[in-house]
Amino acid sequence: MEEPEINRPASFQEGTAMGDDLSGVWDGSYIQPGTGMVTFTATLVETGGALSGSVTEPCSNPRCPQRTHNASIAGQRSGNAVSFVKHYEPPGYGYDTVHYEGTVNAEATEIDGRWQLPGSSGAFLMIRAGKAAQAATTEQHAKVPSR
Repeated sequence: MEEPEINRPASFQEGTAMGDDLSGVWDGSYIQPGTGMVTFTATLVETGGALSGSVTEPCSNPRCPQRTHNASIAGQRSGNAVSFVKHYEPPGYGYDTVHYEGTVNAEATEIDGRWQLPGSSGAFLMIRAGKAAQAATTEQHAKVPSR
């Protein structure tokens, strides 16, 4: 006999279908042609599938007068697909708007994908700060059969 489907609000189904939303602090890196790997810290807030947040990263342009850049994030999540736009504040020195598309892993501890600018793109990876151990423990408990 099939169990009846649980009716959840649409925002719950879209935003937390994988058991956890994306809100929190993330450590990330991206590969920039001619520069190599650039690390960053992102703070994400997920509300009903909508993503917002902020990013702080070092300036990788040698002519840049700032040591660090700040940026805002706006985007969305649908299941395991994530897309967002990063807007540097203030824009300039080769920094303006960057488009990101990625995939969230089943534990919602990693986002892996590609960033894109006109004429340039590369890979990025974000790992949830402090969540990897918790996600592994939760997964182990989920595998214990219930009777």
